[in-house]
Formats: sequence, structure tokens, C-alpha cells
Amino acid sequence: MALSEEKLQQAQQVMQAIEAEIRKAVVGQNKVVEEVLIGLLAGGHVLLEGVPGLGKTLLVKALARTFDGDFKRIQFTPDLMPADVIGHTIFDANSGQFTTRTGPVFTHLLLADEINRAPAKTQAALLEVMQEQQVTLEGKPLPVPKPFMVLATQNPIEQEGTYPLPEAQLDRFLLKIRIDYPSKQEEIQLTRQVTQGLIGAELSVEQLAKLVKPATIAALQLAAAQIEVDERILEYAVNIVAATRAHPSISIGAGPRGGIALIRAARARALQQGRNFVTPDDIKAIAIPALRHRIATSAEAEIEGLGADALLGMVLETIPAPRA
Repeated sequence: MALSEEKLQQAQQVMQAIEAEIRKAVVGQNKVVEEVLIGLLAGGHVLLEGVPGLGKTLLVKALARTFDGDFKRIQFTPDLMPADVIGHTIFDANSGQFTTRTGPVFTHLLLADEINRAPAKTQAALLEVMQEQQVTLEGKPLPVPKPFMVLATQNPIEQEGTYPLPEAQLDRFLLKIRIDYPSKQEEIQLTRQVTQGLIGAELSVEQLAKLVKPATIAALQLAAAQIEVDERILEYAVNIVAATRAHPSISIGAGPRGGIALIRAARARALQQGRNFVTPDDIKAIAIPALRHRIATSAEAEIEGLGADALLGMVLETIPAPRA
């Protein structure tokens, strides 16, 4: 059922208000903020990649604050155990019964900080909850609160003591967003903000308003899922994904989840812009963050200095977009 014009306007106003509130704490990074909100609207998980000190943690805290959601942070380290993530069952000697202690995944927004610093066994603890929004403890499925979103961060440069994310884990992230250095003017503004009357070097999110409740975000996610997608747009998204499998410089192309991610993210972008339908531009705008972590470049491409983003740009140029 198509969304009414009134509901579209309400959804757009809520998302614009949340974005404006986040920008009070996060200086610059406009595209990053927009893409993270697309991930939230699409009900997906986001992998944030960038060097330390670019405001990844601040962005997640600001987002959680704006919709009055629960926020938990896990600092991934080599000695982190799966039970530290999902929780565990212990025997209570006083009552003579087993009690369940839930882990930090039972929240609305989970920041998995430096996720690639923990071994595969611990990373895998997130697989079930990211896919099924539940955790199984002692054979009992326990649902996590809704909306539920994992925002994981990783440092692209430092490789010592890190464990690359397995393909199955990467595939569960709807988007992989790269955070770059701010512009000179943004850096001046950021430096002024941090050094003016503040102790330490961290910006606070306490001044941000709590605009909506988690239930409102869940309703917006439902609205995004109802955005219309023309058959030609659907075919366009699938053609892009299929082309990644045939490109000579891409050794491993995107799987079917790539096309699903493209449509989900494009619907969210359309809703963000107050439209009841997806356009080819929505697909193009979100294609690189939706697919960059789902492909592997060939050795020849790496020698030539061609990364995933450049190759996806080439693919997008070769696939004709449907006309109105």
C-alpha cells in the first residue's frame, strides 16, 4: 500500500530534524551522517571505516541520543569472549537455579568499536543477532529490542593485531561507510568547538534533544519498506550486482544480498527525501557503500591501484539506467 503524502512529509520532517540535531555535535561529515541515517531507516547494520579521531563514536552516541534509544559500546580486544558480547548463564547458589545475564547486545544501538581486533570466534557471536535480531542462550531464543542496529568501526591502516572480518560477517552489514578527514574549514570549526571552555578533547552529546522514541524509528522503518520500486528499477539493481561478477578486475562479485541491500537502502533514501518511489539516482547514490564490502579486487587491479570504489564506479558507468 502506497504511503500518503501526509505520512511522507511527516517522515521527511522527522529525519531532517534528527539529522539537524546530530550536526550540532558532529562537525562536517555530511555524507556520512546521511548514509548512517539511510542504514537506520532501512533497518540495516553499518560498518564505519576510518582512522582514529574522526568522530565515529561521537556520531553513534549522537544518533542514539536523538531518538532516546539505549546505547551500548563494546571495545573489541583480542581477549574478548563471545559471552562478553551476548551474555551467559550462571548458577545462583542462593536460589539453586541458573540465571541468565544478558550481554551488551540487548540494546537499540550497539557500537562494536574496532571490531576487527577480536578473533573470529568473538566476531561470530554477532552473526545471529545481526541476521535474526535474537540471541540464543542455553537453547532459548531471546529477542533484542527494536529497532536494533549494529554500528561497527574499524581502522583501515593499522593491520597488526587485527583479524579480518569473514565474508559471512561482512555480508550482514547493509552499508560500509568510509569516513575521511574533514575539510580545512570543518577542522577549524571542530578545533574551536573542542577547545572552547571544555576539559579534555571530547565533544558531548548531552546538549542534544531527544526528538522521538524508538517506536517512531520502528514505524519509519516500516514506512521505508512500503516505498514503491518499479520492476525496471529492480532489474537495474540486479544488473549492477550481476556485472560485478563478470568484471575482469573483480575476483569475487557481490552475491544476491548485494541486490537486496541496494533496494533496501534506495527505499530508505527515497523516504529520506520525501518520495514514495525509488529512482535510478537512489540506486546510484547508494551503490558503492552497499557493495564495496561485498566484492574482492583481482591482484592485477591492486597492482594498478584500483580499489573497490573505483571498480564499482566503472561498473555503474557500463549499466544503462532505466528511463522514465
